[in-house]
Amino acid sequence: MPTRSTAIPCVRYRNAHAAIDWLTRAFGFEKNAIYTNSDNTVAHAQLTLGEGGMIMLGSADNQSEYGKLMAQPDEIGLRETKGIYLVVPDADATYAAAQKAGAEMVLDIRDADYGGRGFTCRDLEGHIWSIGTYDPWQPAS
Repeated sequence: MPTRSTAIPCVRYRNAHAAIDWLTRAFGFEKNAIYTNSDNTVAHAQLTLGEGGMIMLGSADNQSEYGKLMAQPDEIGLRETKGIYLVVPDADATYAAAQKAGAEMVLDIRDADYGGRGFTCRDLEGHIWSIGTYDPWQPAS
């Protein structure tokens, strides 16, 4: 089977179960796979969006070898060292769903000079998400 997405963002959450629920309500992700540890934390989860979109996530762990390399947004002044962009068919509908789910809008919805319409928000644990209709795979019109 050919790989549909060759770059998959990975995000960590203190309450990964709540994050999974929130991401499905706010952005329309669908649960693909969720693997839990014996203490009910999320060892690994895969959420899909559309035909080829996927994120992976898990419970934040500052004790593991990998976990010691990571920080949560609230530990570094709500700053990020990466961004995640989601291509959606209707930015206004996703904006409304994200607002209803309690997303903090940090860049309000607007039309972009290079095409598309989008916005940027923080999720329930402060991670930054940009969402819009601009699709870099489509030829410019």
